[in-house]
Amino acid sequence: MAAGSVAAFWLVSFLLVLVPGADWAYVIGAGARERSVLPSVGGLIVGYVGLTLVVAGGVAAVVARNPAALTVLTTAGAAYLLWLGGTALLRPGGPPEVMLGEPTPWGARIRQGAGISGFNPKALLLFLALLPQFTDRNGQWPMAIQIGTLGMVHTVTCGVVYLGVGLAAQALLRNRPGAAKVLSRVSGIAMIVIAVALLVERFA
Repeated sequence: MAAGSVAAFWLVSFLLVLVPGADWAYVIGAGARERSVLPSVGGLIVGYVGLTLVVAGGVAAVVARNPAALTVLTTAGAAYLLWLGGTALLRPGGPPEVMLGEPTPWGARIRQGAGISGFNPKALLLFLALLPQFTDRNGQWPMAIQIGTLGMVHTVTCGVVYLGVGLAAQALLRNRPGAAKVLSRVSGIAMIVIAVALLVERFA
C-alpha cells in the first residue's frame, strides 16, 4: 500500500470527520457537562478501534450483506442515542465548576462513547465502502493489515478532531452556565434527531 494512498485516505477521512453527527453531539455535550472530555473522546476511539477490527476481520462484510443483522445494529444504535439524548435533555448540567453532585465516572463515559461510535451503522458501512478503495489488492501487505492501518488513521483523526471540539466547547462554556445548559440540551436533541433519522432510513 503506497504512502500516497494513505495520505489520500487521510484527507477524505478528515473531511468526513468534520461533518457534525452523533460523535460531535456527544463530545460537545461532554464539554458542556463534564470536568474532562478525555474519557468521552477515549470512548469514541475505543468504538472505532472495534469497528476497525471487525472490518479487518471480514465480519463487517457479512453484516452488510445480511439485512436482519444490519437492522438489529441500526435499532440498537438508535436506541442508545435516544437514551443518551433523553438523558441530556432531562439532566443538561452546566460548566464543571458550577455543577452539583458527582461527575459521571470515567468508565461509564468511555462505555457511552464506545457505544455511540461502535453501534453506528453508518460508520460501519462507511468503513466497508471507503477503506477498500484505498487498498492495493496486489500489494505486499495482507488486506487485513491494509484495512487495519487505514482504520487506525481514521481513528486517530477522529480522536484529534473530537478532542479539539470538546475542549473548545468546554472553554467557551466555562463561565456561561446558561449557555452550557442550552448547548447540552441541543446536543441531546441532535442525538435524538439522528436516532430517528437512522430508524426512518432503515425502516422506511
